[in-house]
Amino acid sequence: MAVESEADIADLLARVRGGDQAALAELYARHRDKLRRMVQLRLDRRLAGRVSPSDVLQEAYIDAVKRIDHYFEKPDQPFFGWLRLVVGQRLADVHREHLALKRDVGQEVPINRGAPGADSACLAACLLGTGTSPSHAAARTESFARLEEALDQMDPLDREVLALRHFEELSNTDTATVLEIQPAAASKRYVRALARLKQILETLPGFGADSAG
Repeated sequence: MAVESEADIADLLARVRGGDQAALAELYARHRDKLRRMVQLRLDRRLAGRVSPSDVLQEAYIDAVKRIDHYFEKPDQPFFGWLRLVVGQRLADVHREHLALKRDVGQEVPINRGAPGADSACLAACLLGTGTSPSHAAARTESFARLEEALDQMDPLDREVLALRHFEELSNTDTATVLEIQPAAASKRYVRALARLKQILETLPGFGADSAG
């Protein structure tokens, strides 16, 4: 199946190179779910109601159409990695456009080749879920604040590895490629980040040692 999949992707890329935009649309659609998770973890929460992940993905697709020739200049790079870079750059542009005065040192760490780093608030929201029953609202608000603060204190690269592996569900190899580090280093950082996350969750009401996955 993997071989067939690789052959299928190679065929689609050949069609894209020949100018077939429908083939590019199909390739983009195949990766859309992963790209959406990426955006959801990085889209600043202050933009809620103004910009949605779908908006970012739609604009990024237009960017991909315009810049597809850039991919074929280095066709040995993974196509998903190239798409992710395009989406990350669009997301960075969105942040600059809407949050021109934002100066967050944590976000300025040079990771993801220009894309915004994983947002601590977004990670906290993913971990706590969306339950908002009145009886648990106050406790959830407190837990959210504590969790966001703890995540914000993590090493930015460890937090990024956690986002890529645990939330975006990328492989260790893909994670290492995105961050431009060795696979062994990516694996070591992921183990460390998971251990730290479990320590954090164990301090919050309603979470057990197995809550991190």
